[in-house]
Amino acid sequence: MDLVSVLLAVTVFLILLNVLNKKNKYQNFPPGPQPLPFIGNMHMIDTVKPHKSLIEISKKYGTVFSVQIGMEKWVILCGYETVKDALINYAEEFSGRPDSPISSVTSNGYGVIFSKGDNWKVMRKFTLSTLRDFGMGKKTIEDKISEECENLIQAFRSYGGKPFDNQSIVNAAVANIIVSILLDCRFEYDDPTILKLMNLVNENIRILENLMVKLYNSYPTLIGWLPGSHRKLAENYKKLQDFVISTFTKLEKDLDVNNQRNLIEAFLAKQREGKPESTLYYHNKNLSTLVVDLFSAGMETTSTTLRWGLLLMMKYPEIQKKIQNEIETVIGSAQPQAEHRKQMPYTDAVIHEIQRFGDIVPGNLPHSPTRDLTFRGYFIPKGTIVIPLLHSVLKDETCFEKPDEFYPEHFLDSEGHFKKNEAFIPFSLGKRSCAGENLAKMELFLFFTNLLQNFTFQAPPGAVLDLRPAVGFTNAPLPHEICAVPMKHL
Repeated sequence: MDLVSVLLAVTVFLILLNVLNKKNKYQNFPPGPQPLPFIGNMHMIDTVKPHKSLIEISKKYGTVFSVQIGMEKWVILCGYETVKDALINYAEEFSGRPDSPISSVTSNGYGVIFSKGDNWKVMRKFTLSTLRDFGMGKKTIEDKISEECENLIQAFRSYGGKPFDNQSIVNAAVANIIVSILLDCRFEYDDPTILKLMNLVNENIRILENLMVKLYNSYPTLIGWLPGSHRKLAENYKKLQDFVISTFTKLEKDLDVNNQRNLIEAFLAKQREGKPESTLYYHNKNLSTLVVDLFSAGMETTSTTLRWGLLLMMKYPEIQKKIQNEIETVIGSAQPQAEHRKQMPYTDAVIHEIQRFGDIVPGNLPHSPTRDLTFRGYFIPKGTIVIPLLHSVLKDETCFEKPDEFYPEHFLDSEGHFKKNEAFIPFSLGKRSCAGENLAKMELFLFFTNLLQNFTFQAPPGAVLDLRPAVGFTNAPLPHEICAVPMKHL
């Protein structure tokens, strides 16, 4: 037998071995549509609204099913009961993050969003404790939010009721809250530094849903050589990290471990403790990635929710008027406080419905089993990409009477009291739920009530209000202008 024949026989053997291993690995795997060679089920997934396509597939295959994206098998979880079962009853098992080519060229397993294992546990514990230390859920951060509300009100007032695009201003106001925790400072809304950082984050949010990024995740060796948005994403992330590195390098020079003024200084103090974990986890790569994670997440989702809120108030002026009446009754002309929320069931219900209807992160971030497991009768191997589809929960017709409509009564009982709904999980559930949930809730209430206490929001003359979301990883409103007409208080 010549060398070519031997090599051919070995190649065929290895291919058959790989096929048999995969067959064994995916025995009793969740069902799904038949994949095509090379592309899998990519032809069945809407590149603009993938969550909509997944909902359609679930109608045939059930609430636990699989799709193949390129050569990778994904498991999709749909509906409140299934998602809750996975993220609560199997919280530890589904607390992992899968490896992905795009995250390897951005966060590379550091920080808190895409890290996993012990590194993630240490970073999440540090994040939660430090956010609390610097005011999350306390009066200190409430006062900072209230001060920022005043700045935002003045910015809106400067337009004199004329139409303007509120994206940059609202982004900056919300960003200043997380910046106060990270850096103990704030930026003016037209400061070139904050504008640059926000633009980088916003561009990356849009790019994440780009076809080239998805192709790169499926075929990194092939697509990696080509120009495209996957490279732009990595460039933008590097610019964000460079800003963070230059910032903490300056802070390091004057660090007083006994007087930590912000999260970065708290992290740097951990570095100096001299414990084994100081070297293992509290290094500069984790710091730069963690700060980018917190800045991006702390700005994007809350500011997007607020912008949905103002757009919906223009669309439904009768709802806006009810909120303003409640503000007048409970608060009057005083400064809104977090404690007022308990006395304002209608406003509370509307804010919840804005979050539900806005469906800000429809696909959720990917999870991954930390071990092989059987879930709802199906075998899911360790490392599989699992998507607990938040869209399928927030629009679950078994939990919400009018899932596709803006309907605050989803959160009100027959007597007008606020009513909790267990399927309201915009911050996700389980061990990977949003670390800044309590901060975001306080921000939404205070920014929203302050704005509606001072302005009536109207559509510009002749404008058509479109409630379809823009293309991107998050569901942001389409570009639009608003008119903030100052209220005439007695």
